[in-house]
Amino acid sequence: MSDGSRYVPYEERTGAESIVYFTRDLSPAGIQNVYKKVNNGITGKVAIKLHTGEPGGPNIVPPSWVKELMEMEESLKNATIVETNTFYDGDRYTTESHRKTLAINGWNFAPVDIMDEEGTITLPVKNGKWFKEMSHGSHMLNYDSMFVLTHFKGHTMGGFGGSNKNIGIGCADGRIGKAWIHAKNGNDWGVVEEELMEKITESTKATIDHFGKNITYVNVMRNMSVSCDCEGVAAEPVVTPNVGILASTDILAVDQACIDLVYAMTEKEHRALVERIETRHGHRQLSYMKELGMGNDRYKLIDVDNNDMEIDRKEAVKDLKPFVKMQPK
Repeated sequence: MSDGSRYVPYEERTGAESIVYFTRDLSPAGIQNVYKKVNNGITGKVAIKLHTGEPGGPNIVPPSWVKELMEMEESLKNATIVETNTFYDGDRYTTESHRKTLAINGWNFAPVDIMDEEGTITLPVKNGKWFKEMSHGSHMLNYDSMFVLTHFKGHTMGGFGGSNKNIGIGCADGRIGKAWIHAKNGNDWGVVEEELMEKITESTKATIDHFGKNITYVNVMRNMSVSCDCEGVAAEPVVTPNVGILASTDILAVDQACIDLVYAMTEKEHRALVERIETRHGHRQLSYMKELGMGNDRYKLIDVDNNDMEIDRKEAVKDLKPFVKMQPK
């Protein structure tokens, strides 16, 4: 088993390469530009899975950006934002409190489906070590495609939160699925390090196997606190510079590319985020995705700002601007 506290350099990886698209344009247009490169499978009734945040959370993808994106992009005009209730007792624990939080944060421009509002369904986990099935909100079955729009950042328990965490925790229902992921020996919050990363990843696998080719991933590397958006206004201050937006049809490649861009920063720029990832054994998310056949950890990074030229990771973070707080409008 891989050591989740250790970063694996690119030259030590083996296997095929996927394509990851990159833009420095942190805006709705930037999201659209990379989304257009990876949206061929997004058809029919579309679910947009994103983290809508705790009340007043400062670091989420701004609702105004998502609104503009949905207005600009034809395939998303009639899409539904999807969420599930939380496992912890807070402002998104019940459907009623969750909807109040959605209103506070400005998610009132499009339908928002709390997928476990009317019960749960289980989907198979193929070749899982911990699970044979995962419990999700029953409304997941109402969608033909899923667009996974992720705010990439640190995470208190997972080390980092990318597309894998967004789906693995975010699509599991609040009472059953999330309990299965976190529970150890009767303790609801007993799982840490490798076991937690593997359980999150197996939950993700159930979702992506369900949607097959009709799922795609965009990670927004902005306002990257070491804290998850589930910590809301209590999140640690952001000290990592903004990078840009990445997209792929390969979930492992897009999360791995984000990690590689973090490690390509200077020690001063990435110290806090790297410490969070390594102390929580977050790299196990990546190695376990590879073991389960969920994607490739090798990729070509394509710069959509410069005529789709392939670029080196160090070029992508060459001239990072200091972090500037950009509050949602």
